[in-house]
Amino acid sequence: MTPKPSSASNPPPRIVVLGSLNMDLVLRVPHAPAAGETLQGHSIATIPGGKGANQAVSCAREGAQVRMIGCVGDDAHGTALRNALEQDGIDTAMLRTVAGEPTGTALILVEDSGQNRIVIVPGANARVELDEAALKQQVQGAAFLVTQFETPMDQVARAIAVAHGAGCKVLLNPSPVQPIADALWPRIDTLVVNEIEAQTLCGQAADTPQQAAQAGQALRAKGIARVVVTLGARGAVAVDADGARHHPAPKVQAVDTTAAGDTFLGALAVALGEGQPFDDAVRLGIRAAALCIQQPGAQPSIPRRDAVLQSPLPPDWTAL
Repeated sequence: MTPKPSSASNPPPRIVVLGSLNMDLVLRVPHAPAAGETLQGHSIATIPGGKGANQAVSCAREGAQVRMIGCVGDDAHGTALRNALEQDGIDTAMLRTVAGEPTGTALILVEDSGQNRIVIVPGANARVELDEAALKQQVQGAAFLVTQFETPMDQVARAIAVAHGAGCKVLLNPSPVQPIADALWPRIDTLVVNEIEAQTLCGQAADTPQQAAQAGQALRAKGIARVVVTLGARGAVAVDADGARHHPAPKVQAVDTTAAGDTFLGALAVALGEGQPFDDAVRLGIRAAALCIQQPGAQPSIPRRDAVLQSPLPPDWTAL
């Protein structure tokens, strides 16, 4: 299904996503089992996921033209993941199949509360090797290179350097969190982190909107233009040269929080790629994430732009 243009006069933004593809094995359970506890679950499902693929799908369903860069194994899961991306109109020409490697897998426990616990086995994701010349060609003229840390860090660093050198903005979601080399910080245009990631990267607590604003300012001081600290049910804090603003989230009943952050990021990236103001882009991301958590699964729960625009507006933001 080909994404629709963002407007009649402007072509949709083009976004290149470097990242992971996992087949999610989702177990719905009353609660996470304690050590030594045997627990009877409600159900099990096999659902396409992986932070990179989820973010690519979110960008595509928001209307962007998306190209996915990553690796899958030469197995049924790899074929299913590739097919799922193509059904959303995502270009998979740079998605490599690695012989002899299993496709990445994520075991996800979803509790009745909607909270999730995830264990990832990287598989083919660990075999990502960039062709710098090909990447440079892809990112030239693109709105963003979007990436995360579920593929090898040295390859992510190379991709960020290539994109920055080609004049393409970088949107980084440093998850799972690990240290970022000093040289990379100024090459990042937009950083999206949750409370834990923010605290790990700047050494300051980010549990409240006020703390998140301070953490965001500390991260901006490293050379980043824009920082978003996501706060789950409390919304997000946007930080840029104009200061910090807290954007609350609408109150909804969470069914499954899997892919909420990826959904937020995709909507944010596309809105920024369309030239929308930073705060409007953050609000769109919050609305998309609020819809996502009301449905089970990763990619099946990621909404399309028309549904997001029909959803309730979040409360007004406040300056911090």
